Amino acid sequence: MSAAIHIDDLTLAYGGHPAVHHLTGTFEAGSLTAVVGPNGAGKSSLLAALIGRLKAAGGRISLPEASTGRVAYLPQQAEIDRGFPIRVLDVVMLGHWNRLGSWREATQQHRTEAQAALDAVGLAGFERRAIGELSVGQFQRVLFARVLLQDASVILLDEPFNAIDARTTADLLAVVRRWHGEARTVVAVLHDMEQVRAHFPRTLLLAREPVAWGPTAEALSAQNLFRARQMAEAWNDEAAWCRDTQDKAAA
Repeated sequence: MSAAIHIDDLTLAYGGHPAVHHLTGTFEAGSLTAVVGPNGAGKSSLLAALIGRLKAAGGRISLPEASTGRVAYLPQQAEIDRGFPIRVLDVVMLGHWNRLGSWREATQQHRTEAQAALDAVGLAGFERRAIGELSVGQFQRVLFARVLLQDASVILLDEPFNAIDARTTADLLAVVRRWHGEARTVVAVLHDMEQVRAHFPRTLLLAREPVAWGPTAEALSAQNLFRARQMAEAWNDEAAWCRDTQDKAAA
């Protein structure tokens, strides 16, 4: 079930300007890791690269073959058009996509599994609701139910608790702990440091460049957090792509 993600000297860039610089490390199989750092630190860019949405400017990402097609991604809600006329159960059913594809028809068993996923996130009875009728917290529960249905070995969450109420956060954190207990590899971009310290055993602290990656208490030391702030203050968005990466691209 579990799968490790290996990252080797990864650089990500937009328009030639680096978003992540020379990142090397491993999300260990079955680990639960928070990715934190200042705004603009490259956290969401890293997840985009892990799902193949953003091409590496340098370095590489390695996923074991066993995890191919078994990576679940929960985006930020701002990326989703909630005005689209679709019902809750249909959104959750999209979690079956890798198994059904475009041509296979969903069976009653597939619908039963989708219903069970909704029950697991506390949304029994919401199946026929339009997603536009839901609160932010309710819609986040729907997205978690879709991820549950994917049954993925690697789960990537981009700001999963942003702007949702405390009860919903607690319920969804319980789902995250369930995934961790099932030895899935979970990576979550987060902002709440106390939440990270309380619930995430490992942390990657990014400030475009890696600051620390390891046990949370060590990664979030006062010294490391101060260093990340200093690095963020020195950012220059007009700076050129780093020389090392340019040389590798030209080779």
